[in-house]
Amino acid sequence: MTTRRMTVGQALVEFLAHQWTVDGDHRERTIPGMFGIFGHGNVAGVGQALAQLDAEGSRIMPYLQARNEQAMVHQSVGYARMRRRLSTFASTASVGPGATNMLTGAALATTNRLPALLLPSDTFATRVADPVLQQLEQPWDIGLTVNDAFRPLSRFFDRVQRPEQLYSIALAAMRVLLDPAETGAVTIALPEDVQAEALDVPEEFLADREWHLRRPLPERGALARAVAAIGAAERPLIVAGGGVLYSAAEDALRAFAEATGIPVVTTQAGGGSLPWDHAQYLGGVGATGTTAGNRLAAEADVVIGIGTRYSDFTTASRTAFQDPHVRFVNINVAAFDAYKHGTQTPVIADAREALEALAAELTRFHVAPAYTERIAREKAEWDAVVDAALAPTGAERPSQSEIIGAVQGASDPRDVVVQAAGSLPGDLHKLWRVRDPLGYHVEYAYSCMGYEIPGGLGAKRAFESVGDDRDVIVMIGDGSYLMMHSELVTAVAEGIKIVVVLIQNHGFASIGHLSETVGSERFGTKYRALDQATGNFQGDTLLPIDLAMNARSYGIDVIEVEPGPDASTRLSDAVRAAKASARSTVIHVESDPLLYGPDGEGWWDVPVAQTSTTESTARARAEYERLRSAQRPLLGEAAGDGADR
Repeated sequence: MTTRRMTVGQALVEFLAHQWTVDGDHRERTIPGMFGIFGHGNVAGVGQALAQLDAEGSRIMPYLQARNEQAMVHQSVGYARMRRRLSTFASTASVGPGATNMLTGAALATTNRLPALLLPSDTFATRVADPVLQQLEQPWDIGLTVNDAFRPLSRFFDRVQRPEQLYSIALAAMRVLLDPAETGAVTIALPEDVQAEALDVPEEFLADREWHLRRPLPERGALARAVAAIGAAERPLIVAGGGVLYSAAEDALRAFAEATGIPVVTTQAGGGSLPWDHAQYLGGVGATGTTAGNRLAAEADVVIGIGTRYSDFTTASRTAFQDPHVRFVNINVAAFDAYKHGTQTPVIADAREALEALAAELTRFHVAPAYTERIAREKAEWDAVVDAALAPTGAERPSQSEIIGAVQGASDPRDVVVQAAGSLPGDLHKLWRVRDPLGYHVEYAYSCMGYEIPGGLGAKRAFESVGDDRDVIVMIGDGSYLMMHSELVTAVAEGIKIVVVLIQNHGFASIGHLSETVGSERFGTKYRALDQATGNFQGDTLLPIDLAMNARSYGIDVIEVEPGPDASTRLSDAVRAAKASARSTVIHVESDPLLYGPDGEGWWDVPVAQTSTTESTARARAEYERLRSAQRPLLGEAAGDGADR
């Protein structure tokens, strides 16, 4: 057996450089590059391995910089989303705070079912220098390190305590990373001494290795039960989740919807599964859904969930589906998600394969004409609501809806909007008219403030990797901007072009609105100077913060849209100018956070204090009790229930 003398860090980097994802006839690098911020722990291990490749002139594992370890993972997730989970980046961090900075990114990746490979450095396996700088000590478990915090956040976790363990750990990690049912954050903890230790590495470990993507077919019995349930439905509804896009099943979904007449609604992750103007598409569903989607969801007798994990926003906290005999046909590669809501009709299969199989079996099924008319009527009514919400109003400070309209009006059909947190996800889910399968990326499984800019960079990297020059438009509120604006430096350093629309709300607009609904009167949600007399931040003195100047200090081009009756027109002009530029641009615009988008008749369960001395909270509790009365357990249909209806 031929071997090479290498350190663990060198062997791991070269191993990752030779992993390939294969999906049918398509083949691409699984790990096309590695982010790294170096400190003690990885500077002599993985960092040295990357430096050695650079010194040798090798490009088998390109090194990428970031300004924050959390942002490294966010970029990886944004990239993986646009590559439909076929590839992602690796991220290496130093011992202690460098490693734990990636915890939020790990939780985000796992929650979103998106792959990211994390390589946090760990303290000495030998404990020869114990404790080292930045080492956490627990007297009840000396072997515990901060990296153990990754265990509940990762789909795979292991620690290379001895060099010989690298082989089995690396192979197991790759399996999980590319398993559509298991993927998420994959973490390999690397003690700083072990990273630098040498071993004789078999050439077989370093050779090209292909990972063929699994696309499981539906089992015959499960398919037959799903066909029977759908065939007996009078008011079926498809809920399309992210699994539709990760399976590249949008064409199969369109064909199935057109052949059967079944309407389609989407989760946040499923945005783009159908274009906004398709006759069967009713927009979003649930807490941030449309009236069209939510009204049909309330009456649906069979809900066909495709690649969705049924979050509380999708189900409107289990108030969306009100038919007393509603049945769920859940199509998902993950059994965990397929069995949700107590369904007796799970289909554990790839979304595309399942849709094609259903279409072949339901050739004679079509919804009744009256249902078709209802779909068209609800869609037309909602489209009119959106037209009004997006239109310029001449307000001094436009509403967020108007800002969305101005940005969309200046964008191209294949452009991508990226967002994650605040009030924007709700408004975008209702109002952004998606025209391309990859045109909508709202990270709403973890809804992580600060994701937007690094996530947008990751998305842009994904398109650049295949020669796609579409624009990535990041929309972000001032609250989220302040969390992770440092990654604008990454855009400048590498010449990566994104368009950032920075909406100045002077506070947390989303939580401010939510605070009102629970009777807390926007307490703690405004960016105001501390009122020394009252000891709170509820006054009217705005902070003298200039976020446009902050962005400009990074070397980013900045366009400031001043308040005025033509602000939305000037915003559209700014977006067009940014799109025409070869450089990244931040567009700063002020909004009126008290002007809300249209109501989609969805609800989100946020408990209100059961007792309070404030009148506003007491009123809110009464309204909360009224709305909560519509919640249902969704435990599944009883045996034979479908036949007895």
